Amino acid sequence: MDNHPAIPTQASPPEHPHVIDRSERRWVLFYAVLVMVATSVPYLVGYASQGTAWRFTGFVFGVEDGNSYIAKMLSGASGAWLFRSPYTAENQGGVIVYMPFLLLGKLASAPGMHEQLVAIFHLLRFLAGIYEILVIYQLLAFFIESLILRRVGLVLATLGGGLGWVLILMGRDQWLGSMPLEFYSPETFGFLGIYGLPHLALARAGLMWGLLIYLRSLQDPGETKLSDSVRIGLIWLVVSFAQPLTALVLGFVLGLHSISLVVWQGWRKFRFSDPNWYLVVKSIRLIGFGSVIPAPFIIYNVVIFSSDPFLKQWTAQNLITSPHPLHYILAYGLMIPFAFIGGKKLLQLQSWGGWLIVGWVLAVPGLAYAPINVQRRLTEGVWVALVILAMKAFEYVGGELPRRYLGRILLLLLACLPSSLILMAGSFFAALRPGPPLFRPVDEINAFEFISSEGEVGDVILASYKTGNALPAWSPLVVLIGHGPESTGLSELQPKVERFYADEISDLERLSMIRAYDISYVFRGPYEAALGDWNPAQADYLQPIYQSGGYEVYRVVQK
Repeated sequence: MDNHPAIPTQASPPEHPHVIDRSERRWVLFYAVLVMVATSVPYLVGYASQGTAWRFTGFVFGVEDGNSYIAKMLSGASGAWLFRSPYTAENQGGVIVYMPFLLLGKLASAPGMHEQLVAIFHLLRFLAGIYEILVIYQLLAFFIESLILRRVGLVLATLGGGLGWVLILMGRDQWLGSMPLEFYSPETFGFLGIYGLPHLALARAGLMWGLLIYLRSLQDPGETKLSDSVRIGLIWLVVSFAQPLTALVLGFVLGLHSISLVVWQGWRKFRFSDPNWYLVVKSIRLIGFGSVIPAPFIIYNVVIFSSDPFLKQWTAQNLITSPHPLHYILAYGLMIPFAFIGGKKLLQLQSWGGWLIVGWVLAVPGLAYAPINVQRRLTEGVWVALVILAMKAFEYVGGELPRRYLGRILLLLLACLPSSLILMAGSFFAALRPGPPLFRPVDEINAFEFISSEGEVGDVILASYKTGNALPAWSPLVVLIGHGPESTGLSELQPKVERFYADEISDLERLSMIRAYDISYVFRGPYEAALGDWNPAQADYLQPIYQSGGYEVYRVVQK
């Protein structure tokens, strides 16, 4: 590749990056471990609270999705290498998604399968959280010289939230039709990913790491190194496996930066002989060569999700839309004035790198309301960019931090941390009191474990939605309904399932449904009994094979 002399202009990359010394690295590692230990406490409380009547699911929020992650791991433990959802009886060819869960599931084996899978899940959460925290700090240090501001920025980037806690305290948790973003949207801030969504924490870490390698390579005044493009490409590929949508965000941010550099050079009335023009060329080379590695997998995802019948239905049901715009104002509004000041300062001091962060933040409205049904996911990581700009607002040349700013920084911390503290406190107290959905009855788990030993992998069992969500996390069987996006045709199937258990249809209709979905077993517990008075013991096409503690399992003997 071409060599090029050092770029001398003020707006060009500095000769030396902001250095992180050994003591600083120790502090960051200590902070990362402390955060991950603290976020593990509610889970440990949950396990300590279970007893003879209740079993802990392993999750303190988002239990429905949590059960689905364990179900995916159980599929891997049962021999699957491709993802097939256990939450639908629809024919599936298998697809390369959720690979971290499928692969990690292969580390577990009976007995105690569920406990092993949950333990592996949280080990991934712990390690992915540490990885994310370390990488975010390095990205902060790339732009921020002040040691205090780096540390404050790290706390905000990993534990911070918006002003949604004010609505919670006011009892307005459904303001404008939805909860505040920090209480359900891991992409909007990031704490939820660290707290309980390891694949998202892993993907965000990869996103930040990819951007960091890209920026460092641009900073190098020497030649464009193929090794840098390869590193970016490999990280991009790992992000694609962890969370394909985050891979799209990485590509968008990189591409937007190249465009920003072109516009910046045009504003400066560049000449092709201008040394700064080489930044544009180098950026395009890094992205172009790097994108070759993840491109096949990204194209595969686009093609398979737009052509496979099951995946098309799944995509149509997977609605991750953005709330009312005022929710984003509530989420980010406190940071915006500081980000505006910091953005102007960053563009003055470091235009080439500043445009990556500033351009990304400016793109938020377009990303949050893009015309796709997973639009909210596209805001992934932008909170870190906002924090970088806000911290830059407090920094003076040479990394100095005027003492008069300390009070403002403290107030910013105090305003941004309550939401995460409320989440932690709420889950802590919920874990102290066994009950659904964090806990499942022991009698129910015993029935699940019986089914696991009785049935074959992939057999279809009929159960209500609430039972169907938990059952695949304990047994490698397939349910008709149990998960919003993955149970295809849920809006049509759920009423059918409910009528099946109600005493309103004939046995002929029930048999027709059994044949249509190739049902092998019928489950009946409190949730199913609440749907109606139908008694499956009186059906001659069902054979009772399990009865204990108010739970019954029937094998279909006639179809």
